[in-house]
Amino acid sequence: MNKNNNPDLTHIAQTLPKNMTNEERHLWYDFLKELPVTIQRQKVIDKYIVDFYCASAKLVIEIDGSQHYEKETVEADATRDTFLNNLGLVVKRYANNEINNDFESVCADIYHFIFPNEK
Repeated sequence: MNKNNNPDLTHIAQTLPKNMTNEERHLWYDFLKELPVTIQRQKVIDKYIVDFYCASAKLVIEIDGSQHYEKETVEADATRDTFLNNLGLVVKRYANNEINNDFESVCADIYHFIFPNEK
């Protein structure tokens, strides 16, 4: 099976951009969409749907709401991150409050990861 094509998740992933959180929408429309690289929203990677994916940088960006700090979700996220790391991907997680209160730092962190040689 192609790791980027899971028919069970494809339909779900196609509906998610219409239901982005405010923080996902802010990051997408006010930063990621304008970058000179391809960033995909709600990308299916094997058995997961990631918030944002940049293939050229092998980067997954996840925006975490408060539910991501509950014990079960923390464990599930760790399993998910390990799985994605084993595919050679880096997972960067940002809390909603980071997007809302420190947006420039989040954008700078992402930018410097994607373009490490630029100042």
